Amino acid sequence: MRKKVVAGNWKCNTSVQEGVELAKAVNELVAKEGAEDVVVVLGTPFTHITSVVDAIDTNRVGVSAQNCAAEASGAYTGEVSAAMVKSTGAGYVILGHSERREYYGETSEILNKKVALTLENGLTPIYCCGEALDIREAGTQKAYVINQLEETIFNLSAEDFKKLIIAYEPIWAIGTGKTATTAQAQEMHKDIRDAIAAKYSQEVADEISILYGGSAKPSNAPELFANPDVDGGLIGGASLKAEDFLGIINAY
Repeated sequence: MRKKVVAGNWKCNTSVQEGVELAKAVNELVAKEGAEDVVVVLGTPFTHITSVVDAIDTNRVGVSAQNCAAEASGAYTGEVSAAMVKSTGAGYVILGHSERREYYGETSEILNKKVALTLENGLTPIYCCGEALDIREAGTQKAYVINQLEETIFNLSAEDFKKLIIAYEPIWAIGTGKTATTAQAQEMHKDIRDAIAAKYSQEVADEISILYGGSAKPSNAPELFANPDVDGGLIGGASLKAEDFLGIINAY
């Protein structure tokens, strides 16, 4: 059985103090009311990780970095390596997020390095993929997203591949006024799982958790998560409110 996962991505939000209070609130709610079979992860800014790890029960609520460097160490001012992330007590790293690709020019070559370093350091990559509006309107979204996978994580061995979590982001439906239907979410998740089965095996495909990263919230999460190939969500804005985040966790 593949895992159900709900991961928050706080992005560039909250001070350290605010983040610790938010993490504590999530931890308390999850401990009291959270669905026990859902893996919960908080994707915090680098500055928050150690403080958040110390403030919560990481056996119940995992902690993730939102990125890591493409190099193991060296003269790379401002970068944070996978080894550094590991030393904080975090267990996950979000990689390939659409904002990293668009704003910071992250390429498949860069992401290959990041995925490898994350795995070498015993961290779980939450690997993001997805298409923009022009790709969706051209009807080439399946080929585009599968190509993203082929250029990066399909280079991994089956053993390493099974250590990943994949997050599909319909970039065209985030902040554009357009809405992705649950059917569209299911369709792309199935396309991704079918591609994994073709590359590796159906057994490997059935083990991989594929999350939806398209503005999920408590009101639409139950319908989204009811789809057979949607295994949870990578949550942005709603993860900044503990009660909303719990509502998504309990959508199952």
